[in-house]
Amino acid sequence: MANIELWGGVECTVNRVGDQYFDQLAQSGHAHRLSDLDLFAELGITKIRYPVLWESVAPEHPEQHDWSWATERLNRLRELNIDPIVGLLHHGSGPRYTNLLDEDFPQKLAQYARAVAQQFPWVNYYTPINEPLTTARFSALYGFWYPHTKDDASFAKALLNQINGTKLAMEAIREINPNAKLVQTDDLGYSHSTPALQYQADFENHRRWLSWDLLCGKVDKQHKLWSYLCKIGVPEETLLKLVENPCPPDIIGVNYYVTSERYLDERIIDYPWHTHGSNAKHRYADVEAVRVQTATPLGVLNILEQACARYDIPVVITEAHLCCTREEQMRWLADVWDSASFLREQGKNVLAVTAWSLLGAYDWNSLLTKQAGHYELGPFDLKNSNVPAKTAVSKFLQGLPSGAERHPLLKIDGWWKRVCRSVYTTVPETPEDWSHSAPEQNITKSLVVPPLLITGATGTLGRAFARVCDVRGIPYVLLTRQDMDITDAASVEKVIQKYRPWALVNTAGYVRVDDAEKESAACFRENTEGAVTLAKACKAHHIGFVTFSSDLVFDGQKQAPYVEEDQPQPLNEYGRSKAHAEEKVLAAMPEALVIRTSAFFGPWDEHNFVYQALRAIAHQEPFQAAEDSFVSPTFVPDLVNMTLDLLIDEEKGIWHLANQGSYSWAQLAELAANLAGIEPGPWLQPVPMETFKLPAVRPAYSALGTTKRGVLPSVEDALRRFLHMSEFNFRPVQPEITSSEDEMRFAAQA
Repeated sequence: MANIELWGGVECTVNRVGDQYFDQLAQSGHAHRLSDLDLFAELGITKIRYPVLWESVAPEHPEQHDWSWATERLNRLRELNIDPIVGLLHHGSGPRYTNLLDEDFPQKLAQYARAVAQQFPWVNYYTPINEPLTTARFSALYGFWYPHTKDDASFAKALLNQINGTKLAMEAIREINPNAKLVQTDDLGYSHSTPALQYQADFENHRRWLSWDLLCGKVDKQHKLWSYLCKIGVPEETLLKLVENPCPPDIIGVNYYVTSERYLDERIIDYPWHTHGSNAKHRYADVEAVRVQTATPLGVLNILEQACARYDIPVVITEAHLCCTREEQMRWLADVWDSASFLREQGKNVLAVTAWSLLGAYDWNSLLTKQAGHYELGPFDLKNSNVPAKTAVSKFLQGLPSGAERHPLLKIDGWWKRVCRSVYTTVPETPEDWSHSAPEQNITKSLVVPPLLITGATGTLGRAFARVCDVRGIPYVLLTRQDMDITDAASVEKVIQKYRPWALVNTAGYVRVDDAEKESAACFRENTEGAVTLAKACKAHHIGFVTFSSDLVFDGQKQAPYVEEDQPQPLNEYGRSKAHAEEKVLAAMPEALVIRTSAFFGPWDEHNFVYQALRAIAHQEPFQAAEDSFVSPTFVPDLVNMTLDLLIDEEKGIWHLANQGSYSWAQLAELAANLAGIEPGPWLQPVPMETFKLPAVRPAYSALGTTKRGVLPSVEDALRRFLHMSEFNFRPVQPEITSSEDEMRFAAQA
């Protein structure tokens, strides 16, 4: 039996909210980059889900078509020997002259489908409408997308319009190309529940098959949802016509996400308000099953097996994607690929896995109801670049069909299989229900998985790396100076031989900027010689290496954010030690990763500027901050996560990682106080930098920008998360209460 194939896809939704259309291809820039297709071809994909969307080709009139964009791209795919699976409508309601509730919607779609087939008679694979059931739910039952209805009758009409539209579209296409095949996609999850809501879960578990059941002519009078559909207004003859004259897919396209399985629980007090909903009988929470301690998700293997058992039709995973850290993205794709491969080896008719969102996706965190630019990257990263950048994920995909060696971190289970998956630790209905809890797993697996070595065990950054690695399921060894002297080659070699790491992160070094003016030799020994010693050892052992530099390598004369290509001109000994380290590390190990960063603040220590400023202002203590020295503050969790991603991506050279924005120290303190709800008042005192009479000269302006894709969120966004995550309390000091009347007044205001 042939191996599983690798397919690809680009997120191409054109959905409508009110009178506004949201276009994913425009947001990603793929609409203007033909060269993306050559990058996709390098992955080794054999087919690609690709848009020739109704709203884009014929936006104003059903007989006015612009084929230029589609022609150029489909012809290029043909030259690259990649079969396009052409999509005509992707989560949309169509152009403005129709919508999902239009009586003539099916005929209008079929007219467009015929025109596509006439234009591209050689195209053999079609998905006329992506995810009809999901689109009907979001548009006509939940009201998120146009036409924004929220009732069962509209849902049924939107669904049947799409199903009949698909049927008529394929009939029109096959009049032009009799060999055309229908690849019908939809989200396929599973609903779990408490015993009280089992009836609702059962209903949803029957409903999840409706797109395929209707096309296959399975919805007859014996079907579990026949009565429901008739009750909400679907004429019997409409259903019976599909039974008598079905349009079964040639390929069942299963879109399965880590959140596709749901858990329903009437104990709504245990869940956030935004998860609450209701039916005619119960109010209940609808949450991701993977996040509920007492739920046991079926997983992709069982979901695929169910699809194979229900239909005697080839099955493909047509969307495999996870918005997460780099190693978790690869773990998810590996889980999906291995599950599909296992079933194929067992004789199941599973053909392929589709790497979805090759260019990432925008604003799915709000279900495409607003355009905020929230980006989740895919195998290629578009951050701060007009050219998609390869990541570890794209390299991993490239090696999947041939069974190439995988990154050692893939030996660790994904978070959806670890204990950390649980957010909702509800009390089980019965003691027996505890058996459904995920078993404890040792994510370190130290005897199996090579660790990440982290120097600087006593420092803020070293401890932060350890903390983030715990969350991400990355085994590590956190080293003190006693464990390893980074300036001693023999000591470094001994530790590397002992642990056999896959990479080393150096957070150790001399950090006392002012003392360095008197202790130059010690500063250079730790910051320069130590980093170079580590680089040479990592080069010799072919392991990854990242070390940290500083914004203090610059002299502040530029008065605009410094980028990676700017030449260092340090003003003090600390800056010189870092500039020399950059040069010598990259000379010793050109593939090393050197991160310049600035002005740490984070939620896990009290020694950063933001914490000190907020504590002083909250306690109404004077706090002086420089008003004429500008930096780019850096939120430690953002820095650590991005560094790990770039390390796994095997990026190299100098990168700037700092949160977006340049602030004086006084401006930073004021912004933090305002976001914390603390009135800076007279307590925050902006002063010139010379007030502090510091021994080491600082640049007046050392804000960092980047020409690369290591773009971190804004400083304001980071401060909001800092306040949310912080382990400390910045509430203002309460005024003295002088009487019971004052006490009541204060309580009311609070």
